[in-house]
Amino acid sequence: MGVTTASKRSSMAFFSDPRDHYCHRVRIVLAEKGVTVDVVNVEPGNPPQELVETNPYSSVPTLLDRDLVLYEPNIMMEYLDERFPHPPLLPVYPVARANSRLLMYRVQRDWCSLVDVIGNPKSSEAAVTKARKELRESLIGVAPVFAEMPFFMSDEFSLVDCCIAPILWRLPLFGIELPKQAKPLLDYMDRIFAREGFIASLSAAEKDMQ
Repeated sequence: MGVTTASKRSSMAFFSDPRDHYCHRVRIVLAEKGVTVDVVNVEPGNPPQELVETNPYSSVPTLLDRDLVLYEPNIMMEYLDERFPHPPLLPVYPVARANSRLLMYRVQRDWCSLVDVIGNPKSSEAAVTKARKELRESLIGVAPVFAEMPFFMSDEFSLVDCCIAPILWRLPLFGIELPKQAKPLLDYMDRIFAREGFIASLSAAEKDMQ
């Protein structure tokens, strides 16, 4: 793909690391919404010039929509949900929306922080082992919650599921196997991974993780 400036783009562009779970969550939203987008795969440590020029951190994920540049995944997800309202991925009512945002915050604090340790090549072996054990135990502990509703704490697929699904997809890569007692969570994984939007969101690298 030739390098162009953001202002000259006629379509939305998404700069994405094909292995990164934060990039994956945004790709799920894009796929669920059926958004036409130019996905630009970025190698870690080698950002294209367009990304350097538009994002002060040269980081991924980065979303360009004409003159708008977003480089924080949850802000991107909420922007896309408002920009393309169907299907809605956040509840309509303020209390329910606030609860969804709080669940996203908890996913970040409780699980993403551990995933980031596991996936960081600079992490020590002891730190990775500890994070892997904590993540597995936390998932097993919360598994019964997934039996209550089709999606996480919701009757409808939401942005919260978009945050959780990339982590669960990477469990084999992390060397984490869930026991039979986590069946509600395993069933949830089957439902999510079979979704058309989820399948469409997968990069080639992510397909190889399973």
